[in-house]
Amino acid sequence: MRVVPETPVAQPTDVRSATPVLFNANRLSSFVRRLLSIAALAAIDITGLGLGLLATLVLRELYYGRSPGWDSLWHSESGWLPFLILITLLVFAQGDLYAERERRPGVGRIVSSLLLVTLITLAFGLGTGHKFSTYGLAPTALALTVLLISLMRAVYDALTGSLLRRVGVRRRALLVGAGDHLMHLHEMLGRGRRGIDYEFVGALAPAADGVDLPLLGDLKALPRVLGTYQIDELILADSEFSEQELLETVEHAHRRGVKVRIAPKTTELLIQRADYVPGQSVPLFEVRSPVFAGSEWLLKRTFDLTVSFVVLVIGLPLWLLIALAVTLTTPGSVLFRDRRIGLGENEFDMLKFRTMYADAGEHQAFLEQANEASGPLFKMRRDPRVTPVGAILRRLSLDEIPQLLNVLRGEMSLVGPRPLPLRDYAQLSGWHRKRYNVLPGITGLWQISGRSNLDFDDLVRLDFYYLENWSLWMDISILVRTMPAVLAGRGAY
Repeated sequence: MRVVPETPVAQPTDVRSATPVLFNANRLSSFVRRLLSIAALAAIDITGLGLGLLATLVLRELYYGRSPGWDSLWHSESGWLPFLILITLLVFAQGDLYAERERRPGVGRIVSSLLLVTLITLAFGLGTGHKFSTYGLAPTALALTVLLISLMRAVYDALTGSLLRRVGVRRRALLVGAGDHLMHLHEMLGRGRRGIDYEFVGALAPAADGVDLPLLGDLKALPRVLGTYQIDELILADSEFSEQELLETVEHAHRRGVKVRIAPKTTELLIQRADYVPGQSVPLFEVRSPVFAGSEWLLKRTFDLTVSFVVLVIGLPLWLLIALAVTLTTPGSVLFRDRRIGLGENEFDMLKFRTMYADAGEHQAFLEQANEASGPLFKMRRDPRVTPVGAILRRLSLDEIPQLLNVLRGEMSLVGPRPLPLRDYAQLSGWHRKRYNVLPGITGLWQISGRSNLDFDDLVRLDFYYLENWSLWMDISILVRTMPAVLAGRGAY
């Protein structure tokens, strides 16, 4: 740990007197990148929209046994394309699909936005008296357009992310906090930031203990540090700042054009699901229960049942092959029934393809000292109880497939907080148990945000965020993003 010596404090300047973009090389470069990014994404969306509509028209002609005539197809497409382009760009912009890389939503928002475009187009067509030849055109065009735009955007994100890393584009960050909180935040942030790596300038902390970055001073040194270093983001760790300190910190940063990000405490996530209570002598917010009820429950349950049934039926040959491999390689049952804690803190049998030897439970106590996970969790990267076939199933998360039967039985959901074994549940703190207000899930924010590599308290915070911000599109987005996480094997062991 090295402590950076004091330098004269630079006087803060009002943000209104900042150098205009055209005369600031760094800001101009960032501004140009943003314009090019928006233009590229808009071009992708227009191309995907045009190709999706054209493919839909071709499929219609083939379905009716007609040979596609390109002149007639172009005439049909060109009549609607300008209107569709305008509506799509406006809806996508409203849905933040042209926002900065780290704030840009994923497939779930693309699906919801294109669904809205479809409904607007149908309403406009019916309102203007347009005669639709077939109503199958709209859902087909929606499905193809979602597929094309999602794939093209994914390729764009991968290519531009790689390019940004190659040319050395960095976001210079300053961490503010204390001790363990600061060290934990630094470790969990790592380098990744959706294609743009972090470069940590240093830290502001009251003491050097536990801080593994250059110590630039304490919180009072913030004006000097902001005036001395080029900083893009100021990230506040979960520390006990006073209200006045927080306000002054944000004010200093914003005056310098520096973004402020805060790693929230668990209780701070609750305010996102709060309603303002008017007529009180002080501002009050009522925190609503995160329990899915009414139309929310019906929508989520219908989605769970439909997807689970389809996946079970379509994948049946593969599931039978897995069952055969488990049976032939090691003695024991095909399915493993693991007692877990579910909705309302009630026990249920969670089903998995068996990945361990039949006597695995007898060796648990001897392996506790080799536990590699923090908090109540038990994880080992090279657990000797795992069979060779089981290791492959775990690596690809195929052992989780029988849990679709738990979904059909109403014991689990496709997406939700991960159910814990009895051994882990017994070690939970009281505040952790809010996660049992909803059905546990096969996948969730744990799986797409680091899986076994995250600290347990961070995993619970992800559960809380999911409960407070749930939507069907979030479920779809998590399911889509689970596949790359599974294939990459992040934290899967």
